[in-house]
Amino acid sequence: MRILLAADPEIEVPPRLYGGIERIVDGLVRRLRARGHAVCLVAKPGSTSVVDDFHGWPGRRSQSPMDTVRNAGALSRAVRSFHPDIIHSFSRIAYLTPHLRGPVPIVMTYQRDPTLQTVGLAVKLAAPGVLTFTGCSDYIAACGRRAGGAWRGIPNFADIDALKFSPSVAHDAPLVFLSRVESIKGAHWAIDIARRTGRRLVIAGNHAGTGPEAAYWREEIAPWIGRDGIDYVGPVDDPQKSDLLGRALAMIVPIQWDEPFGIVFAEALACGTPVISCPRGSLPEIVRQGIDGFLIRSIEEGCAAVEKVGAIDRASCRRRAEQEYSPDAVVGRYLDLYEDARRGLRRP
Repeated sequence: MRILLAADPEIEVPPRLYGGIERIVDGLVRRLRARGHAVCLVAKPGSTSVVDDFHGWPGRRSQSPMDTVRNAGALSRAVRSFHPDIIHSFSRIAYLTPHLRGPVPIVMTYQRDPTLQTVGLAVKLAAPGVLTFTGCSDYIAACGRRAGGAWRGIPNFADIDALKFSPSVAHDAPLVFLSRVESIKGAHWAIDIARRTGRRLVIAGNHAGTGPEAAYWREEIAPWIGRDGIDYVGPVDDPQKSDLLGRALAMIVPIQWDEPFGIVFAEALACGTPVISCPRGSLPEIVRQGIDGFLIRSIEEGCAAVEKVGAIDRASCRRRAEQEYSPDAVVGRYLDLYEDARRGLRRP
């Protein structure tokens, strides 16, 4: 199969440092080519992902109307040059407009809540069978269905092979908060729960230096660093992440918003580490209550979860990650979708 992938014009594929969707696109490229498929990538100039054909976006800003016109033209040139069997975009749906009534099936993937007006317009413009949507979770797919169209939830994947499974931890193992240190991620809840249960807490991740989130860090998080077993280690790279999660009793990220997916939750499970979070967004899809961790609605429930989390089977957490969130599992679901999309377009 000949597959054209598109990523946003602001991001290099793969990322030079940490990245989210850039890693997903690069991993998809590598695994599709390993299975014998030809891949064309349309992305920011300077991207180094090894592909069969590459086209750089001429426009660098997703929100610029002029750049949108230029990038739609660039995508059309890539289609004429590469002759794909399917177009799969992780970028802007506006770039796909010239192809919505064309002969090539299109998959449009959303990593956050879709703009319903834009989705609805694309559904109206598209010829029958041409356009299929995916969300990075069933939660995002359900949001998109309100605007119409065919939707499927396909999660992001974690680099399972790079994450070491830890079958057991020390009796005094710490809790770990691993995410951006901001209010919607619930670091203040994690601190309160750790202090009430007498557990050490390691906080890892970036924090803001300006604006409201800087005030959140300064007023609600920083005063506790170095007290009552609360430590902050800053951003971590992949080996540090694997080591940190592998030594944790649980990863506690009690989100205060509707999380679209959150790769870090799958990464924790890959290390065998149970997750303590809140039942918002995609979390009920990722964490089965009492099996992969606990979903809590209050500080008190969080304290109870910490007391019970040692009984979670860490090997079961790892199996869950391998079966649902490994690259091979997720790429297999995309290939099934590609074939379904091609059959659907050929149907009279």
